[in-house]
Order: sequence, then structure tokens, then C-alpha cells
Amino acid sequence: MRVTHKVQKLFSVDALLSLSEHIARRTHPVSASSILNTIDQEALDDLRQKYPRHPDSPKINQFEDARYWVRINLKRVQDLWLDRSPPIRILDLGCGSGFFLYICKLFHHDIVGLDRDTNPLFRGTTELLGVPRVPSDIHPCIPLVDLGGKFDLVTAYRICFQRMEKQGKGVWKEWGPKEWTFFLNDLRSRFLKPGGRILLDFNPRTDGTYFDEPVRECFRQQGARFFRSKVLFAADPRTRPKFKQLTSRS
Repeated sequence: MRVTHKVQKLFSVDALLSLSEHIARRTHPVSASSILNTIDQEALDDLRQKYPRHPDSPKINQFEDARYWVRINLKRVQDLWLDRSPPIRILDLGCGSGFFLYICKLFHHDIVGLDRDTNPLFRGTTELLGVPRVPSDIHPCIPLVDLGGKFDLVTAYRICFQRMEKQGKGVWKEWGPKEWTFFLNDLRSRFLKPGGRILLDFNPRTDGTYFDEPVRECFRQQGARFFRSKVLFAADPRTRPKFKQLTSRS
């Protein structure tokens, strides 16, 4: 039984997709060090001194750690083929310190970030990296602010805007199908170009899941493609989107 389970896991869809991503990155290498060399480390260190991290914050919240975040976000860029696609227009929701968009900008994409304006380190880092950011919250069943046009790709990594109310340690009341349907319709109708994509990347809950089954079914009805923590949507819910997609700017 255990051997069979291991074999099934080895040849699962997720495993094959993960292997495909790894091969794609290896066959089209990009140097993280060369990207790091474009960042003013001294100015970043000054920001770290000015806005120190809480000593109890975990490694994943060390947003001033440029080496760590460049490596993580370079993988994100490559997994979407943004290192080899023609220039496109990209919106990143919850852009944080802006490293993902900064790397996209190095590959000549037109970038815009959106995030709430509550973290001075985020504000300082996006300014240092030259990442344009619209300060705004994301609320359930309320349209997003005007962002000046439409985009080929909308991303949201490690999202937490769907959490509405804390109900215990690590437990939140979250958006349901109604809120997600409104959000996706708003993005598709106002911000996504024909042929565009929406990528949502979820934080795992304490039990290892990402969302409830009703939300998963809602995403299925919206034409989603699932891969681990990621959910990908096409501009047309009747179309199955692709992670590897070369999109020309229209």
C-alpha cells in the first residue's frame, strides 16, 4: 500500500507540473545574483534600520531580505514564462515590498502594484525599487479602485485579503463563493484584457488546506486550473488557462 501510494504521488499531476517548472527554469536560466546587483543594498539596509522587523517574525516575513525574495520571485516570474514573453501589462494585488514586480520590470513588462498603505517598510522598498503602487484595501463585494486600464496578467501571491474576521489562533472567517464571484467578475470586466489571466496563490491554513470545498467548486465553475496553492483563471471562464503562455501586448 505504501509503495503504491508513493508511486502514485511520484506520477501525480502536481508532481509532473512541478518537474515541468523545474526543467523550464533549468533550460532558461536567469541569474538571481545579477538581479541582486541591480538593487542598492546600502539603501535597503538603511530601510531595515529605519523600520526594524519584529524579532519574533518568522523567516518568511523578512521582507527586507533581498536575496531570499529575489530567489522566490524569480521562480514566480519564470513559472509564468515572464522571463521570455513579450512585454505585457501586469497588476500585482497585495504587492508587498514589490520584488515580484521589480523583476518583471527588468524583463520590460509594464507593472502596477496595489496594497494597503499600513507598512512603512513596504512603502519604502517599493519606492526604492521604482515599483508604482496604488495604496488601497481590498474589501468583499466592493469594486477595486480605478487602476488606469486593463492588464494581460493579474497576480496575487500569498493572499490574505479574503480573511474577514479572526475566529481563533490561525482560524479566520473567509470569503465564500459570493465574495469570490464578485471579485472575479470585477477583475474580468474592468481590469483583464481578452486572453488575459488571473493567478491567485494562497497561504496554507493550519490544517494544510487553502480554502473550503464550496469555494473550490466556485472556482471550478469559473474555469479554474489548480496547482497546489495556485489557482489560475482565464479572462473567459469557459476557457482553460495555461501557466505557460506567451501573451503579446495589445
